[in-house]
Formats: sequence, C-alpha cells, structure tokens
Amino acid sequence: MQRLLRDKARKFAFDARDTPLLRVQPGETFEIETWDASVGYFKSPADKAIPALRPGFDRTPPLVNPIGGPVYVEGAKRGDALVVTIEEILVADFSWTAIGPRRGPLGESTRWPELSSEYTTKIFRHTPGPSGTLRDGTLHFSDRVSWPITPFVGTIGVAPDREVTTSNDGQGEWGGNLDIRDVAPGNRIYLPIFHDGALFYLGDVHASQGDTEFTGTAAETCATVRLKLDVLPGKRIPWMRIEKPNALVAVSANRPLEAAVETATIQLMDWLISDYGWTATDAYCLVTTCPEFRIHVYQMCKIGKLSFVAGAEVAKKVACG
Repeated sequence: MQRLLRDKARKFAFDARDTPLLRVQPGETFEIETWDASVGYFKSPADKAIPALRPGFDRTPPLVNPIGGPVYVEGAKRGDALVVTIEEILVADFSWTAIGPRRGPLGESTRWPELSSEYTTKIFRHTPGPSGTLRDGTLHFSDRVSWPITPFVGTIGVAPDREVTTSNDGQGEWGGNLDIRDVAPGNRIYLPIFHDGALFYLGDVHASQGDTEFTGTAAETCATVRLKLDVLPGKRIPWMRIEKPNALVAVSANRPLEAAVETATIQLMDWLISDYGWTATDAYCLVTTCPEFRIHVYQMCKIGKLSFVAGAEVAKKVACG
C-alpha cells in the first residue's frame, strides 16, 4: 500500500503548480500521515499559543494546518467529480486545544478576564477501546469528563481552478479548511475537479469537535488516514457534497451565516433535482416541511478570512422517495 509519510505532509497551500507526491489509480487504497494543526508544537500544557513562540507565525497568514499532497489520480480530468471514501482514521495518543488573548470570539472578553489575559493549552489523553486500539478509543477531557474519539478530516480538497489558496483560511467549492465533522470514516465526499489528476490534498485531523468549533481550535491531533479516490467522468457538481449511509449533505461556506445556510439548502435542492428526479417545486417545498431536513453549522469561527460553514441534510429514504 502506498503511503504519504508525515515528513512529506507539510504543504500550506492548495496549489496546482505543486509536483504530485503520490500517483494512485481510481479505487486504490492508500494512506496519508498527517500533522496536527500546529505541526507538533503543542506537546504539554506548558506550550502556550503565544504567536512569537510558534513556528510559522512570522508569516502572514501563519503556516498552520499542514496538508499532504497533491495526490494525482490517474484518469481524472477537469469537469469530472472526485469521490473520496475515508476508510479509517487512526489518531495519535493525545490531542490538544489552545485559547488565549485575541484568539476566538472571547479572546478580548471582559466578562471572563481569564480568557483574554491568560494563554491556556489543554492536552487530552487518548486511551484504547475494546479493540485494544484507538479506533474505538476514548478522549479524556478531564478526570471526570470523557467521550468517544470521533475523528474527522478538517482540511480537504483539490487544487482550485486558478488561485493558490492557503490551508489556513482557504475555502471554496473545491474544499479547504472547512472542519466538517461528517468528513469521517464511512462517508463519501464529492468534490469538483479543476485540473487533470484532481490534485488532492488532506490534513488537519481532529479527534473530536463540537458544532461551530467555537474557539477556533478543536481537539487537534496527528493521525494516519486510510482512503481511496474514485472518479465520476463528466459529473459536474457545484460544491462539496457528502453522502452518509443514510443521508445526503450539501455544503456551503459563506458570510453571514444565513448566506451559508441558504446556499447549502439550494445546493441540496439542486442535488435532489439533478440526481434524484425531483421537480424544483417539490424540492423547494420539501426543505421547508420535512422533519428529516436538518441544518448543520460545522464551523463558525471569527478568525481571519474564514467563512462560516453550513451543511443542509436530508434522509436518503426521503430523497429516494
């Protein structure tokens, strides 16, 4: 099995000019070893998120969210769709989150001065589950609070059509730093392709995350991601889509949040109309009446140029009639 090693997974931009680091056949399983979002800087509570101490923070934007790639998919062409199947994510033995002055929406809080005057790093221990591995392991938030490790890929995409976009704040129909909890094992992610070979990138795994990633940092961790890439020839899609075993999710990133929600809903309607035979009238009426239509707010961080990320979901049993 081919593997992109961690020491090679240190790109900080989605750039069509990059030389591919792997070449894979459609349907071929391979692995990418990923860094955490801060390239290994956080190892203990003593490692604070002080910009002057963090490698890469002398650049604008900073060198964070490293990604592995590009991966060249044989036979992929501009105008096709890429299908990403995440088979497994094996996380490291710890994860971290970091808060402090001028970080996140409460980085200048006067109500709770500790949030705006002190840097805090929390390290979360990971312990194996019944399988003896971290595949079904537990994240320990504290001595009293823990939950199952629920890993997903935070930054994923293909090289954009014309621009070069950073892994820190790049977002678009091609993917980017979207922090979508449904980019997880068992689901399929669909992306439009803008260059021959697709030029796929992946990184920024989280061991877990709450809705919105409110502080701007989730449970960040290193990981090994096992996946495969397939191609749908001539299949044009307007934005990232996610197919779960029992549901469809259309994604959008925009500001303000209501713009992201509206666009994601329209993208879901488009999916129902183009692939499932719905009329525009029925799709429009469905999203306002069906109790199995849901909106997810995956990422809503007030950080840099990041837009807010929403997903519009409907159950497959409804989509299929």
